[in-house]
Amino acid sequence: MIKKLFIFASLIISVNFAFAQKTAVEEAVTKLSRLMVNPDSIALDKLILNNLSYGHSSGKVQTKQEFMHSLLSAESDFVDISLTDQTVIIQNKTALVRHTLNAKTNDKNIPGNVKLYILLIWSKEKAGWKLLGRQAVKVPEK
Repeated sequence: MIKKLFIFASLIISVNFAFAQKTAVEEAVTKLSRLMVNPDSIALDKLILNNLSYGHSSGKVQTKQEFMHSLLSAESDFVDISLTDQTVIIQNKTALVRHTLNAKTNDKNIPGNVKLYILLIWSKEKAGWKLLGRQAVKVPEK
């Protein structure tokens, strides 16, 4: 009976830990989305790893510095971002997040709408989940 109780308690702890990790990753994704709409250099710097690879649907790939500059200079100007169909997979200290990004933009003062499939790669660091990679692809027209 004690052995079964121990196994049951271990399973409960394991499930709670996995849920907490998933929640922490989802919070990091939400924070990134908010920072893309309202950029803050200090907050972005804390959330993104120095060796970031940030891929756009056009094929352009940016470093951390290039990505941050595009947001802070309003070269990439997100007015609103909505994420749907999000999934999170955590493997050890790496998390893969997929979602559909719907955004209103105002790049170079030209209003636009964007709908993209996104893959985010997060790394678990001492200070929390940090963005390591991002790749966007255009949603195929039906």
